[in-house]
Amino acid sequence: MSEYHDYYKKIGFMCGLEIHQRLATAEKLFCKCPTNIIEMVEKEPMSAHRYQRAVAGEMGLVDVSAAFEQQKQKRFLYKIPNSYSCLVEIDEEPPHEMNREAFMIALSFAKAMEMRIVDEIQPMRKAVVDGSDPSAFQRTAMVGFDGKIKVNETVVNIPSMFLEEESCGIESGNSIETTYSLNRMGVPLVEIDTDPYIRSPKDAKEIALYIGTLMRISGFVQRGIGSVRQDVNVSIKDGARVEIKGLQEIESVDKFIDNEVKRQQELLKIRDQLKKSGASVTEIVDVTDVFTRTKAQIIRNQVDKKGVVMGFRLKGFKGFLGKEISEKRRLGTEISDYAKAANIKGIIHSDEDLLKYGITPNEVAQLSKKLSLGPNDAFIIVAGSQSDARNAAVLAKGRAEQAIISVPLETRGAVTDGTFTTRFLRPLPGGSRMYPETDARPILVTKDAVKEAESNSPNLEKEKAFLMKHVKNNDVVDQLIRSTRLQLFKSLMGDTSADPQFIANVILQKFTELKRYGFDVESISDERLVEMFDLYKNKRITKQAIDEILKSLAKMDQSVNEIVKKEHLERMTDLNLKKLIEKEKKEGKVSKEELRNRIMSKYRLNVDGSELNSLII
Repeated sequence: MSEYHDYYKKIGFMCGLEIHQRLATAEKLFCKCPTNIIEMVEKEPMSAHRYQRAVAGEMGLVDVSAAFEQQKQKRFLYKIPNSYSCLVEIDEEPPHEMNREAFMIALSFAKAMEMRIVDEIQPMRKAVVDGSDPSAFQRTAMVGFDGKIKVNETVVNIPSMFLEEESCGIESGNSIETTYSLNRMGVPLVEIDTDPYIRSPKDAKEIALYIGTLMRISGFVQRGIGSVRQDVNVSIKDGARVEIKGLQEIESVDKFIDNEVKRQQELLKIRDQLKKSGASVTEIVDVTDVFTRTKAQIIRNQVDKKGVVMGFRLKGFKGFLGKEISEKRRLGTEISDYAKAANIKGIIHSDEDLLKYGITPNEVAQLSKKLSLGPNDAFIIVAGSQSDARNAAVLAKGRAEQAIISVPLETRGAVTDGTFTTRFLRPLPGGSRMYPETDARPILVTKDAVKEAESNSPNLEKEKAFLMKHVKNNDVVDQLIRSTRLQLFKSLMGDTSADPQFIANVILQKFTELKRYGFDVESISDERLVEMFDLYKNKRITKQAIDEILKSLAKMDQSVNEIVKKEHLERMTDLNLKKLIEKEKKEGKVSKEELRNRIMSKYRLNVDGSELNSLII
């Protein structure tokens, strides 16, 4: 084992993945609505408002994460596009029969990972009270279990795979209301879980890449941003299991994991120091009277609206709230994230520059007296309506108390500022969120279905052999296998007679280059690309013209023939090229190299370089 892996073993590193991939089915999982969502077509779609509450799971207990979301008392607005949703999505009609296409794709993935297939698929309900599903639950069904894959000579166990509904897409939100669209709600997806024994952040990245590649080569999954997400579970010795939700870029998975390890290490250092100092947290006190005449605007706004200011003492915490635990994030930031769940903007604590808020030294002195602060103590205050301020203070106090005990069990979300850090979303859910789905019938898995799925299951080695046969280049094969454009390549290879290696070079290298310069090449349809490659194969355009055609297609969908005509990109015929060479020769005696350069500088987009070389004598 390398020093790298030795280090993670020493710190008790544990890591598991949950990979969610949308399936490329024609219809949604429990209704006939289409899944090829392009945009919201209705300018003013129908809408519905909902509030949600947590319910007990099959064990009779309410899940802690569901209860946490309920206490926010948020309102949810659902936009209902007629083109992509129906009464099933809004939970006004029972689910239809499970989509067989999605069911068979899920079975094929299970067989590809050597899983044991369940005899009967039983849909379940998973409580989800953050508004992402109008019904307050997600339908999910186990398809296979006890599987395994081999990644870089390491066997990775796959304990379970589920077939699920996709959630709503969030459009906007604030502390009071969140707006969702039902367009993607109910699109089939699979969730593939690994065991928690991944050895390092880099291994986690490789495993996620392997599973993503395995699904992608099947041709049965959606492409594009948001179609695949990785949830990562991470813990270290003396730390706690933390779930990082919704990482969309595989390339950054290891960075997020590494930063979570460092965050937990810093929190454990703070815990040890707080214990040593005899730290504790006192009861919450109403300190509004300290700020009746305050000029601190963030507090003044609440006091003027008959709000309150709540505070509490943190004995032995002086200097710790400002300690950095990861880039741009401190212990105070962690506590503030909890308070924000109660519909306030955050907390104010004593390790901050209080003058920037407008809090005077006299107010600090009064507050210190009211909270009985000692020289090594800190304080936290929150301002808001009576109920919000009280709830926020309770949540902040609970998180501060946890800092003395250990790292809390949490679900965290990625911070999108390039730091690869995370923020608190909700407590980590448990088994209490599951209960049986009584509106959807169980599905008996037949031997014929398993046999059919096995014949369609993706195989990475076979795929590599197939690609090698056509492009005959190991590097290009590796790029294609890892690329999201693999299915595009195979589609184009089947629809045009152009050289496969040339097609691969264009969609791998040229696409990447143009995308870097801001051209939306991903929007170009397969149909237009087939037209372009056929024109090239039939010697109607040159390699050099490909660039200009792709740029035009990225701006607007139009016929490739029209682009060629409008931009004067027609390839020069043999006869006209010979005439051009003779004409250039008559204008002055030059070397072959000079003649070639002169012609290419004038007619670069219309002349094929290799053909020109063959005609210059």
